[in-house]
Amino acid sequence: MKTLIILITLTLSTILVRAQSPEAVAVDGTTITVTVPVQSNDGTIYVGLYDESTFMKSEPIKALDSEIVDGKATVTFTDIAAGEYAITLFHDKNGNKQMDFEPNGMPKEMYGVSNNVMSYGPPQWSDAKFEVNGKPISMEIRM
Repeated sequence: MKTLIILITLTLSTILVRAQSPEAVAVDGTTITVTVPVQSNDGTIYVGLYDESTFMKSEPIKALDSEIVDGKATVTFTDIAAGEYAITLFHDKNGNKQMDFEPNGMPKEMYGVSNNVMSYGPPQWSDAKFEVNGKPISMEIRM
């Protein structure tokens, strides 16, 4: 019994050590590069990557931000598994790290959505979604 416990402990230790070593890390996903043309170099662009369960409901599954350089901001999401996703972004001009709204609910800051869907009311998943299938994706999202 003592030998069995030692064997199990050694096996689990080996698995844990291998799981943490850099060579053991498998990159199964791809990249999504988002470029955003911006009319000014003021502020920051905040970009969120969503799946259907989180879109317009909660925090993004991944979030990045970018400074604006020469009228353009670029972010790259890495290690994204195959599936359907959508992206939303906004231009935070005042540096408070959140989207600002008028009292009537209209956005005060410019925003954009994947597939460049601009409609009255909040963006819809069916309009904004796109497929990730292992190939790197580059897209431009306009505000």
